[in-house]
Amino acid sequence: MSPQTHKERLEVLIRRDGARLCLLRHVRTLDLPDCWIGAGFVRNAVWCHLHSQYPAPPSADAVWPDSDVDVVWFDDARQSVALDRDLTDRLAALEPGVRWSVKNQARMSGRNGDAPYASAADALRHWPETATAVAVRLTAADELEILAPYGLDDLFGRVIRPTPPFRGVRLDIVRQRVRDKRWLDRWPLLRVVEA
Repeated sequence: MSPQTHKERLEVLIRRDGARLCLLRHVRTLDLPDCWIGAGFVRNAVWCHLHSQYPAPPSADAVWPDSDVDVVWFDDARQSVALDRDLTDRLAALEPGVRWSVKNQARMSGRNGDAPYASAADALRHWPETATAVAVRLTAADELEILAPYGLDDLFGRVIRPTPPFRGVRLDIVRQRVRDKRWLDRWPLLRVVEA
């Protein structure tokens, strides 16, 4: 399928999921620059759909307690851990049943041992798997925008592939994540491609 078709499929999946739309609207109220919800919020929804397990819970549940709702944003001028905690608390007040994780990606490069990131998209390029490096947001006009620096082919192709920064000495991190998160147990049609 073409990347455009994947984009359309992803938009339909998210738009049909009232719980995810609600969380996207909550995040939009923060009015943060370059702000998205990514990682398992998107990845798990697609993989559940591809395994006929849809609708997928947007956050953790008792069986699969491995999913935060990862809110990423980018602002070089506001790199305070305390601010991220405050934003997390604000979202928790709106939706207390969700495990929120809010992180300004401008400060994460140092923690991750990378060169400074230039944007949220640049930060996603340094996430472990191509299928994880996908994020979405709602605009003020309720349009869904998709951020996918590696495209959507692996996500919809059921492929767990390390991003370029994780193909060398950091490959074991991806392998460990696959084991710890039990992705192959939960979604048995997935395949790991390490190259």
